Amino acid sequence: MDTRLLQLSETTYWTARHAVEGVQIFGGIGSGKTSGSGRMLALSYLKAGFGGLVLTVKPDEKQSWVDYCRIAGREDDLIVIEPGGEHVFNFVEYESRSGMTENIMQVLKTVIRAAEEKSSGGSDDQFWQDALDMLIFNVIDLCKLAYGRVDIQTMYDIVQSIPKGEQTQHSDEESDYEIAFDLARENVSKQIEEWKNTLPWEVMNRIGRSANALDTAACQDLPDARAFRFVKQFFRDTYRGLSEKTRSIIDFSFSGFLFRLLREPVYSLFCRGECTVTPEDCMTGKIILINLPVKEYHKVGQDAQVMFKYIWQRAMEKRKVLDNTMPVFLWADEAQNFLHEYDPDYQATARSSRIATVYISQNLPNYYANMGGAKSEYKVKSFIGTMSTKIFHANADMETNNYASDLIGERPFIETSTGNSYGSKDFNSNKNNVLRFDKVVRPEAFSFLKTGGIQNGFQSEAVVCLQSSNNNFYKLSFDQRFTL
Repeated sequence: MDTRLLQLSETTYWTARHAVEGVQIFGGIGSGKTSGSGRMLALSYLKAGFGGLVLTVKPDEKQSWVDYCRIAGREDDLIVIEPGGEHVFNFVEYESRSGMTENIMQVLKTVIRAAEEKSSGGSDDQFWQDALDMLIFNVIDLCKLAYGRVDIQTMYDIVQSIPKGEQTQHSDEESDYEIAFDLARENVSKQIEEWKNTLPWEVMNRIGRSANALDTAACQDLPDARAFRFVKQFFRDTYRGLSEKTRSIIDFSFSGFLFRLLREPVYSLFCRGECTVTPEDCMTGKIILINLPVKEYHKVGQDAQVMFKYIWQRAMEKRKVLDNTMPVFLWADEAQNFLHEYDPDYQATARSSRIATVYISQNLPNYYANMGGAKSEYKVKSFIGTMSTKIFHANADMETNNYASDLIGERPFIETSTGNSYGSKDFNSNKNNVLRFDKVVRPEAFSFLKTGGIQNGFQSEAVVCLQSSNNNFYKLSFDQRFTL
């Protein structure tokens, strides 16, 4: 944890201990944030032996990380999940290993909510959140009860064919929902019959012979019987009773997301086959890069990466950290594309899990626009506050510059004023000293930082702000040609 990664001054170093407290890099277009401080941190993390996850927005990011790994001698540690590649991560199969419906539901809901916030500002209405949770939960349980497994295609087919209102089946062919429901009922009935045959006579006599009594007793002893009771109540009573408009909103939130997962290349990479890579690989020093850049694959690429990021975050937080446990990193350039509602909670405890987060973005308004819902500004500033190191490159956004200036703070100075007065016979002169405060770094100063390139000798300037230091900021110059 005391490995030196960056020299701040002649006597002060930025270490792995600072890294796991989080890094946020801000900088305008062409400021050198990615090629300057970003490049230096990436190579330093690789040299130190960190494993990690890299999310992509621009098509050239894969090549950048191939170059970084080559420079650091880590080519064999780079794992790329991309169309036509050799690696697959079937998230449903991975999450099903725990046997908990809650795990799969939480992944799906988190990605759906993240997409809603980015597209429409999100909704903080608890009804819609609870309704979506219940639909996802019961569809997953129905899949498990009917088929003993969960897959995206089956869930999509079920959601598309759930009866509406008083609708009854008019076709000779059963719908996917009815087939699944009948199979689930048949499987649970078999379990109940087998359970009944194991009961002693005196227990059966105490329970009684009524169907309701047997059903109640079975639900106490058989988890599947209890789950089927909830599924039946939800689909036949609760969900069918909702108004058509309300149901259509909930249906489209879920089925629309499932539909995107069924499209290539996401389906082949994340929804079928056996996993050839898992988040736990990063714990052994592997660098997983998701090469579905948002600029090329748009919403489907964004959803897939948010999904993997969330699963990765949970896996890293579960690991047992010892004194010699190697940190892992989470890397996201244009990070506003990958935010989800649990990021603030995750980042608040990332240090104890030794997760070195690096988020790069142009300015604060980018985050406001992508972390929607009520009080988005407070959510963003609360989230950014969990990043102990903030690096500010040249920027034309005054809100971000004001934030940086306020973060560094003010310094006191004595302002001296003199006054003269003239009387008919005498002359008076007085001097007043007043304690005042002024910004240590004025907001406009960030507009004049060097942006790198040949005209600046490939030097990109930035102000590095961090806590737990005798000096809370340092002005540094990052070499865009930095190598190890």
